Parts: sequence; C-alpha cells; structure tokens
Amino acid sequence: MVNKVMIIAGEASGDLHGAGVVRELKRRNPNVEVYGVGGDNMRREGMHLIYHIRELGFMGFAEVIRHLPLIRALSFTLEQILTLKRPDVVLLIDYPGFNLRFAKKVKARGIKVIYYISPQVWAWHRSRVKTMREVVDKMLVILPFEVDFYRSEGIEAEFVGHPLLEVLTPNNDGKNFRKRYGLDPEKPLLVLLPGSRRQEIEQIFPDMLSAGKAVARELGYELAVGIAPTLEERYFRTLYSTNNVKLIKGVTHELMEYAAFAFVTSGTATLETALFGTPMLVVYRTSWLTYLIGRLLVRVKNIGLVNIVAGKKIVPEFIQHRASARAMAQAAMEILEDEQRLLTMREDLRKVRGLLGTSGASRTVAERILAIA
Repeated sequence: MVNKVMIIAGEASGDLHGAGVVRELKRRNPNVEVYGVGGDNMRREGMHLIYHIRELGFMGFAEVIRHLPLIRALSFTLEQILTLKRPDVVLLIDYPGFNLRFAKKVKARGIKVIYYISPQVWAWHRSRVKTMREVVDKMLVILPFEVDFYRSEGIEAEFVGHPLLEVLTPNNDGKNFRKRYGLDPEKPLLVLLPGSRRQEIEQIFPDMLSAGKAVARELGYELAVGIAPTLEERYFRTLYSTNNVKLIKGVTHELMEYAAFAFVTSGTATLETALFGTPMLVVYRTSWLTYLIGRLLVRVKNIGLVNIVAGKKIVPEFIQHRASARAMAQAAMEILEDEQRLLTMREDLRKVRGLLGTSGASRTVAERILAIA
C-alpha cells in the first residue's frame, strides 16, 4: 500500500504535468501524502511543497555553478526528509541535473524510483544512461521513440502518452479573448513567448521583441507577449521597451491558440504551440560557455522539440548568433506572406499531434506509482 509519495519537479513544465499526477493519486487514495518540490499547480492539487520551483529557475553550466550553495541545501533537506518521512515511492519529473544525483540517495535507502518525462539523453549527455540504469526502477516516457532507446540500454520503459494532451484543449473563443485583453479584433495576432526563466529572457528577449515589432509594423499585426505565471509584468515594463505591446500574463495556452504566428523560446513551449497548429519559429540563446559546451555534447540535428518529434525541421530554428532581430523578422515575414508554406507548416504540426498518443498520461503514471510498491 502506497501512503507516502515524494515528487521532485524543478521547472514550470514539471509543475504543470506533476499536478495531474497529484490529482490522480488523490483521486485513487484520498489519504495519500504527497510532498516534495513543485509549484502552485501541484500545491493546488494537494501536494505539500518543501521547495518552490521559483527558487530553482536557473539553467546552464556556469549558472549551476553559481547556485551550488542552494543546490546543496536543497539536496541536504530532501535527504533528511527521506530519512524522517520515508516515502514509499519517489517520482522524479524531468530536471535531470538534480534529479539523477538525488536518485542515488533515494536508491541507497532502498526506496523505489520512477522517472517521468525523460531527460533528453538520446540528444545529449548520453553518459547519464549508466546512472539511470542503476537508480531508476521504471521510466515513464512521453515521446514514443524513447521506449526503444531505453529498452536497448537495459532500462524498463513505458510510453504513457504526452501529458500536454490532457491540458491543451482548444477554447475556440477568440472573440471574447480579444475583448477581455483589449486586443484589436481586426488585426491578426503575433505572439512572443520568451520563457519563464529570467536568465534566458535576458539573453533572447531584446532581439525577439525587436523582430516582433518589425513584423507587426510591416504586416499590420497586433503584438503580444505571453508572460509566465512565475514572472511579473513590471519586470518587462521596467527593463524593455514595451510601448504598443500587449503584456498578457498567465494565459499562455490561449495566446498560442489564437496567434496567427509565434516566436517561441526552445523547450516544451514549442510542442505546446504545435499542438494548437500555430505556425512559429523557434528561438534559443544562452551564455557562450554553456553553448560551446553544449555543442560538444548534443547529438541531434535540430534543437526544437517540435522538430525532434516530427523527425525533420518543420519550423525554422534561430540558435545563438543566428537569433538576430533582423534574421528572425525576415524569416517570419517570408512565412506569413507565403500561403502555401503556411498551409504545409500547419499540416506538419497536425501530424506532430498524432505522434503523441492519446490523453491519460497522468492517470497511467498514478497507477504505476501505486502499483510499483
């Protein structure tokens, strides 16, 4: 009988998908105690937060080094809880830099480990596979090709479908959405999605904003920025020139759905945007140290998750030095003025949705947690 579950989700996407798992666990066993690292979504479903994800919003090699004291404190606290409130199962959600190290501590105490939402070891950092084989009892993956990869490495894996299919339901109410946020009903909407980490926003948003303004001005679009729930609107108004730009917080999925086109920072958001069939381009820039080290490790041709799932480049990618305002604006305008290209892109995005299985990932994950002990 599983009565205690620890969950570690260190990012906004992990909080979103982890919330569904917490909800399903509580539905099957209302008395189950769930605690660990997560965000507001998981807390609303009944999880006790030991650390909030807002404290962990850093990325890259150099940035991790600067935050080592926090990482050590987090690890020490969670280790004490493993001892004092021994969980029956630990569920790790993505966040591999921390989670794989912590999994060793969990396994050493004889506690079962389930990993949900695989680290992209098939793309880079393949050296982590050996650790995963030693410390993970079961991999629950959300991309179909990951099953064969892990099984070939001697790791038990199961495809559970993609959790985005549970939360991304089209509203088809663009008229009321535009009215609610003061958007011009006569203008098509161009959306910028710069991410949820200030570090990545500082790297890419100035050029993304300049490119968006150029496209909106040239083609007569309305420009909006989707602000993550963990960020404040004043952060953008204080640091960036956002005159004549709509700043809209906490409704990123609606913006993805109603946008005619989007500039999307590389990550899960590219797949979310794809599931709405919205044409886009993918943007990514990090510190040069992180980028140069990453280039030595990355094994995939494309960086955008939407392109990786598709198995080919269906949306353009603007990475590091290529992510200039001029280049992005020119590419976006070329796409928007080419009806055939837009039609082809939308059809390719529709096919991506079909590759992700069916809804019900959270339910399956909860069932596997309750069964494994």
